[in-house]
Order: sequence, then C-alpha cells, then structure tokens
Amino acid sequence: MKFLLNTVAMGLTAVSIFSAPLTQAETVESLSFSTPVTKAKEVPQNIVINPQAGQNAQQDTNWKNVPTQFISAGGVNFAYREYGQQNGGTPVIFLNHLAAVLDNWDPRIIDGIAAKHHVVVFDNRGVGASTGKPAQSIEQMADDAIAFIQAKGFKQVDLFGFSMGGMISQEIALKQPNLIRKMILSGTGPAGGTGISAVGRISNWDLVRGMATGQDPKVYLFFTRTENGKAAAKQFIQRINERTENRDKEITMSAYRAQLKALKKWGNKESADLSVIQQPVLVANGDHDRMVPTVNTYDLAKRLPNSSLVIYPDAGHGGIFQFHDDFVKQSLTFLAK
Repeated sequence: MKFLLNTVAMGLTAVSIFSAPLTQAETVESLSFSTPVTKAKEVPQNIVINPQAGQNAQQDTNWKNVPTQFISAGGVNFAYREYGQQNGGTPVIFLNHLAAVLDNWDPRIIDGIAAKHHVVVFDNRGVGASTGKPAQSIEQMADDAIAFIQAKGFKQVDLFGFSMGGMISQEIALKQPNLIRKMILSGTGPAGGTGISAVGRISNWDLVRGMATGQDPKVYLFFTRTENGKAAAKQFIQRINERTENRDKEITMSAYRAQLKALKKWGNKESADLSVIQQPVLVANGDHDRMVPTVNTYDLAKRLPNSSLVIYPDAGHGGIFQFHDDFVKQSLTFLAK
C-alpha cells in the first residue's frame, strides 16, 4: 500500500503513445485560426509558520530552498511556498495537477518565472501538508483557491494552472473575474471536454504500468515514448527530486480518490460560456496528450476570446516540462505584455 501511495503521489497525468519528429514549438498568437501558424521555439519540522515570513525573501532563494509556510483560510491551513517578492507586480498563483503536491512542480519553470515575478504555490485542501477534507469538485477547489488568495491579501493575481489546475483556473475566472489579470493554462481543457471523464481509467492504468516496470509513473504519464521523450522524462524526474530537505507530504489515497471524482464530474459537466473570460490567456500543451487530449487545448484556445496557443511537438501532457526553457520565455513574454 505504501508503494502504491508513493506511486500515486508522483503525479497522475498522461503521456502520448505516438511518436512524431522533433521540431520547434508551434505558436498561434491570436484566436483567429485563419491566421497562419508560425514557429517559435500535521506540520513538518523546520517549516516557517508565520504567513508573513517570506516578505523579505533574498535574491538567492529558489525552489530548492524556499521554506514552506502556512496560512489559515476558511478553516483550512494551506501549505504554500512564496518567493520573488522583490520583483513586485502582480503575483503569479500556481495551481497544481491531479495527485500533485508542492514538490511535483518543475523547479526550472518555478525558478524561471520567479526570476521576474512574485510567485506563490500552494497545496489544495487535504493535499500534501494542507489540512481539511479533500475537495470533491473543481468548483470547491476554485472556492478554496479564492479563499487562499484573499487570505494572502492579494487584490489581483495571475493564474498558472496545469492540468486539473487549469480547470480550477477557469472556474476562478468565471466566479471572480475581477480577481484575475492574466492566465496561463497548460495540459487542460474545458468542462465536458473530450475524454476528460476517463481520467481515472487512464491514470490507474499508467500507475500499474509504472509499478510493473519499477519506474516513476510520470515517465509514462508526462512524456512520449520516443527517444526525445524518454530523455526529457529522465531529466524531469531528476529535477523534481533536487529538493532534498523539507519536502512536502505525499498525497493520501482518499485525496486522490476525491480528485478523481472531481475530474469525472468536470468531464461530464455541461460546457461553460468561456467567451465571458476577457483576460489574456496563454494556452499550451504537447501535441500528443492522451490524459487531456490535445484536441481540448485547441478547443479551449478557440473559445477564449483573447488567447495565444503554444503546441510542443513530440510531447505529451508534460510538454511544458520537456520544453521548459522555451515555455519560460513564452510565459515571461506573455506576462510582461
């Protein structure tokens, strides 16, 4: 059971089983799909409890050493990490994927964006070191995120939602549009999107696959099985294990089940009118995502009236991790506009 829980905590998203030649990323700079596509490249020890403790972060703080803090909101003690405050501007809130805790984020992406922006990353209720009963709907996760943001005292934020986090981001924008300046959505899709209700079946199958081969499941879940994908997977696993001290708690089986229920509900939900989301949105994915099929990425970008689209080749659900250098550049350019 412990091995199964450890495996679940490694992040349940999908990888493409198809192969494709490696080229540069495709970028669509507007929603007009008639525009030609161009090329583009309980509380652990030694953890800071004071929610204001990160306000004087030093320049040498990075994802490997940034302390974990806690803040209370809506009866939940949310675990979070925060740095880059010296950059000022609008904070960027990171919203995580299915079964993920703080240490499932790619350090290169977090550090890359924190080099220019104030970043805040937190665990959902009942996940990792955050307390409370795990949410069983995307809508409740959005409410929790709003409560967290307000408890931090932020008047407006940018959202970076990956996979399930991208679904939560959409709900936040619909519920509290004035709270959001810009959004980055990766590996995600709209409510009722193609194949999203099948997330549990795909996730559990790839968990077994990872256990059977003795590998981290994200080797299969995030990356293609081409030589490029395999090399990127190996490098990614090394990066997310760079932090060796004060790591987050792993997700529990009950929290994982709750998230699967939430995703199934989202996948069976009637689609929302996303045309009301007027904020600029950067939408990204790999070209062979089978957890949240890439067709959803195109659909999402088409339905958001102020979107830019980036599709990475020979890449699965974790395309932004495989192409982290380019993705950070794309994100920084987008956030600076």
